[in-house]
Amino acid sequence: MKRKSKPTTKSDPKGRFAPNLLNREFEVEEPNTRWVSDTKAVATAEGWLYVAAIVDLFSRRVVGWAMDAIEDGALVELALRMAVARRQPEGGLLHHSERGSECMCERYQRALRELGIEVSMSRTANCWDNAPMESFFATLAKECTNRVRFQTRQQARSAIFEYLECFYNPIRLHSTLQYVSPLARKQVHQSKRS
Repeated sequence: MKRKSKPTTKSDPKGRFAPNLLNREFEVEEPNTRWVSDTKAVATAEGWLYVAAIVDLFSRRVVGWAMDAIEDGALVELALRMAVARRQPEGGLLHHSERGSECMCERYQRALRELGIEVSMSRTANCWDNAPMESFFATLAKECTNRVRFQTRQQARSAIFEYLECFYNPIRLHSTLQYVSPLARKQVHQSKRS
């Protein structure tokens, strides 16, 4: 079932853009070195639910996420803080996003600086620079959010939480990872380091 969608990237014309340091280098050898992020609007009968997500390119695991009725810097900062608390990166982390106003706001940029995370941003109107996030949200829509007409934001939140934590991260196979799940990729990497 095809759903109506809402563009979520509202570029800040006065914003200071970071360069595209990721440069479409989506294959990485170590966890917590390259994270990509974006937001997506999910339709409910109550109105839009905004989902912010951060994906580790190493395992394609969603390491941080947040959901709210308002799309702003606080939403993406919640996703970032969850990712940092869960993964505890040790430095050398590059965070890539589009040039949306929620990622450009001073609050979010300050959080990235305080955490010592290097910032990279897509070029204007170039979705290919953040292709893994575009792919993630297309998969989320196809396998979760487009299958149901959500009556409430809470119903959508619950479905997305269950999809991420019970299916996408631990079970869902990824062609990019030679058909293993994000959790399996992480476990194989840890066993090689032991």
